[in-house]
Amino acid sequence: MTYGELFYQGKDILSSVGIEEAKLDARLLLEYVCGTDLGDLLVHGDREVHPDQESAYVALIARRAERIPLQYLTGTQDFMGLTFAVSESVLIPRQDTEILVEEVLKYLHDGMKVLDMCTGSGCILISLLHYTNHCEGVGIDISQSALDLAKQNGERLLDGKSDAGEGEGFGSIRFLQGDLFEPVEGKFDVIVSNPPYIRSGETQALMPEVRDHEPLQALDGGADGLLFYRRIVAESGKYLYGGGMLFFETGCDQAEAVGELMRQAGFLDIRVVKDYGGLDRVVSGTLGFGEAGRNSKEW
Repeated sequence: MTYGELFYQGKDILSSVGIEEAKLDARLLLEYVCGTDLGDLLVHGDREVHPDQESAYVALIARRAERIPLQYLTGTQDFMGLTFAVSESVLIPRQDTEILVEEVLKYLHDGMKVLDMCTGSGCILISLLHYTNHCEGVGIDISQSALDLAKQNGERLLDGKSDAGEGEGFGSIRFLQGDLFEPVEGKFDVIVSNPPYIRSGETQALMPEVRDHEPLQALDGGADGLLFYRRIVAESGKYLYGGGMLFFETGCDQAEAVGELMRQAGFLDIRVVKDYGGLDRVVSGTLGFGEAGRNSKEW
């Protein structure tokens, strides 16, 4: 079968099961299997595909038709100009989360200490350290399989310095397993988190790719979606220097509630930043110097 024929076969199969990005996904999977790019489809569509590649492509199309996310099939996702390894043990990094990283980078200075809560693939923390110099990063997750993947990403993208001391410009990064602040010691200049924030009653309404394949514990934020925000805000004062900042990604209708939690805990200068679609996406605030170590009320 030719390259072009194989592409159209894949596209038709994905279209038939209602995948909106059928054309794009069919092409990306073909490029993944054959090691090609868009130019090959446009210029060399009549080239015969090796039988082994054809079989591999047909198998991947069948799995994508089962609504397995494209990124889990290829094992990678681009984020902040970097390519991260992903698996079904972590959420797939999304473009909206780049807004969170960009906002932290506006504040983050070389040599600062960053704590990333619910780190998953490590995409937030690794990106922050990649684009700064000699910062120290700690990523926390309850899932050991997620942390294993995050460490692999750190070793590859931060010049092999994951769990190391001095880095070549990138600083150092560590990943610790535990329930939120449980394994954390010391204080930080920045705490950042993209925690689970989907309301428990809404998880079944998610797209099949998300509902059936991405890890539920990284999605379910409790009855009102605010469970982890409450916990993180309540404890963060113990782990932030006075004047340190807390940054969250939030659901599009949660920014006001999260901001209020932060105000009640002594955070100042609460800011909300919208995503590319004009929806509230990032909430940040600064811990008052008088509040450091005090806002540890029970959640």
